[in-house]
Amino acid sequence: MKLFQRRQRSLFGEILDWMLTPFLLLWPITFGLTWLIAEGIARVPFDRGLGHNARAIAQLVQSDDNAVRFSFPQPANEILHADETDEVYYQVLGAKGEFLSGDADLPLPQEDEKLVTDELRMRDDVRKGVPIRVAYIWVRVKPQSARPALVQVAETLEKRSVLANEIIKGVMLPQFVILPLAVLLIWLALARGIQPLNELEQRIRQRKPDDMSPLDESVVPIEVSPLVSSINDLLQRLQDSIATQKRFLADAAHQLKTPLAGLRMQADLALRKDANADDLKQSLHHIGRASIRATHTVNQLLALARAESSGAPIAKQHCDLIALTMEVVKNCLPLAMDKHIDLGFDPACDSALLQGNPTLLKEMARNLIENALNYTPSTPSRPGVVTARVYRNVKNALVLQVEDSGPGIPESERERVFEPFYRVLGTEADGSGLGLSIVLEIAHKHGATVHLHETHPGHHLPGAQFNVVFSG
Repeated sequence: MKLFQRRQRSLFGEILDWMLTPFLLLWPITFGLTWLIAEGIARVPFDRGLGHNARAIAQLVQSDDNAVRFSFPQPANEILHADETDEVYYQVLGAKGEFLSGDADLPLPQEDEKLVTDELRMRDDVRKGVPIRVAYIWVRVKPQSARPALVQVAETLEKRSVLANEIIKGVMLPQFVILPLAVLLIWLALARGIQPLNELEQRIRQRKPDDMSPLDESVVPIEVSPLVSSINDLLQRLQDSIATQKRFLADAAHQLKTPLAGLRMQADLALRKDANADDLKQSLHHIGRASIRATHTVNQLLALARAESSGAPIAKQHCDLIALTMEVVKNCLPLAMDKHIDLGFDPACDSALLQGNPTLLKEMARNLIENALNYTPSTPSRPGVVTARVYRNVKNALVLQVEDSGPGIPESERERVFEPFYRVLGTEADGSGLGLSIVLEIAHKHGATVHLHETHPGHHLPGAQFNVVFSG
């Protein structure tokens, strides 16, 4: 149970709750235990005095073979009843239970109690509705076969209650001062202990929006260090993400600048006063090519942004990689025919089912095939060859393979071709340099890896072979 409920959780309040709640709940338990201990302490000296009186009276019991006699001097009787706080009673019964002296209405011990002579016993009892404490002793008489005589001394419990109350007051009253002081000290200590968090908050609030430098972990407590480390990790990832976005925007602006500048130049040429029909037709042809290139670059940028999608998980479903690749190959046939390239598809396995996003998987296959078509030299007399293949490797992992008969990619550049806007030097093919970046990003989204090899190692045109291996 929490003593302080809040709509919004507070670390200060949570710790204070867990510290004060047991503290305040234990205080009534402490009070009860103190009461029991005080009663026990108060009982000991008065029981000792009560027992001393019972033994003294028992020594006054005399007996012979004929009768039991008891004589209680008046001074002793006055001393016994001299207590101004409690009422004191005594009773003496003979061997046959006959009343010899004292107060006849004192309650007797339990009938089934074992009789042991000369042994002082204590019990709590009630006389006329008033609680009393009784000390009693069985006294041996003559003849020895006779029932022992009974001597009882009792008193009310007022002195005991007064002493127990005084003990409780002496113990508990200081706690009424100590308790608020302890709560105040706990409050101050907790406020002091949580101060580093407040200082950390102030340092974060005072930072400029563009300040991504890591926080100093050495000035915070050890318990807060993991939190600061996590914040630093987040700042580093955010800084990397912002840098990537800035670089992406700069590269995208650079890539779009060329076709847009070409469009403007060709438009200016077409608007010349001395331009004839052939010049106008040529300018329109260049404008068309530049617009196609700009559109392709924009589509590639959108595809890359969709593939990255800020690290969010993609929606997956059961997909047939063979059917998806076959559909992409059919869509790329017109481009292959224009370039006089032999485009083929080889489904080398019976089942190619996997969990994935069909739109992104088709985008990945399309970029691989179009990349191969764009970079494979071909003529009607010597057509190039591009083959898409889906198969399972020796580890039964599903593989999408696209290979061509082009010039291949030098080993020194095989890592860089997956970077956005990077293009292999010496190539004249149209492209934005984003296709392989999109392939790599989509592969990572599906838990796959991309491997690049030569199709025909050692040949004049070694070709390029891209293998996308799906681990799951």
